[in-house]
Amino acid sequence: MNVTTPDRVIEQQTADSNAPSENKFSGAAASGARHNDPRQQGGKQRQQGNQQKRDRRDVHGWVILDKPIGMTSTHAVAVLKRLFNAKRAGHAGTLDPLASGGLPIALGEATKTVPFVMDGRKRYRFTVQWGEERDTDDTEGRATQTSPARPSVEAIRALLPQFTGTIEQIPPQYSAIKIQGERAYDMARDGEVVPLQPRPVEIHELTLVEQLDGDRSVFEAECGKGTYVRALARDMGRLLGCFGHICALRRTICGPFTEADMIPLADLEALCDRAASGEGSLADALLPVETALDDIPALAVTRADAARLHRGQAVLLRGRDAPISNGTVYATVGGRLLALAEIGNGELIPKRVFNLTGLTAHPGRKEGV
Repeated sequence: MNVTTPDRVIEQQTADSNAPSENKFSGAAASGARHNDPRQQGGKQRQQGNQQKRDRRDVHGWVILDKPIGMTSTHAVAVLKRLFNAKRAGHAGTLDPLASGGLPIALGEATKTVPFVMDGRKRYRFTVQWGEERDTDDTEGRATQTSPARPSVEAIRALLPQFTGTIEQIPPQYSAIKIQGERAYDMARDGEVVPLQPRPVEIHELTLVEQLDGDRSVFEAECGKGTYVRALARDMGRLLGCFGHICALRRTICGPFTEADMIPLADLEALCDRAASGEGSLADALLPVETALDDIPALAVTRADAARLHRGQAVLLRGRDAPISNGTVYATVGGRLLALAEIGNGELIPKRVFNLTGLTAHPGRKEGV
């Protein structure tokens, strides 16, 4: 989490499948290869690169990937960007390679709404392995402290109120926190002891849902932005006197997105194959951009006012139907998202304008139609 936790596994770069073979050319091919002007070859490569960039298309919406274990969030974004051949993509809340579950990936104009998902609540189901603390606070690290003690169910339940509400939490050593411009996980990889300070986080709910055996307990937590589930396991283990670390983690809710919105990578790849053969559409996997704005009121505007907002100009709010409250709204025209705007002093002031030209979600997709 935060658990948005940082990716701690660096993806191994694979060889470019288009790289030239080291096998010798033969016959006319060899002759042609020898007489090609290197400057012309460089020009062709640039043209091919530019062509690939030109071929990328505008895709707007959210894909809620059910991220598999072992994949970094950065890699997941790259995979979806390639599948959709999208110009822009980003995610709303990192999941560790160890973790599975909901990774909201924003495509195109949906990237403008990422902060609204990041600021939302997140829910996790996680398993703590007792008896061992690790430097990464999960199974990927090395053991730093061990104990033969194991907590009772009663002791665990009695401890949980201490981790509910606003608490002070020290992030894991392997986290994305910046220390004098450096990421904590980079410093930790170099063997440095990272001086991280406690910070307040909000735990809305923390429950023990299952005791698998004496060594492992399953919890569910609903928490706010900036919470590290790995740190919860570490701190509970210390207070229980037995140490602990995360051995399984799944995100079930991220902002407005739930497990019902998630799509496994294999299903998404299958949909892309069907779409390529004309048997379906990638739009089937998209949720509308405004799905991320569920907690923000919508305001319908006229086409004339929409034209002003699209140019970045404020609109005067008149008449009996004019909203009397101030604050953030999202403006629509003809049922289509137009802009994020602020209401103040009788004006509607655009803050973010959306240009939804290209591939978007099917109408009614937000309601599950």
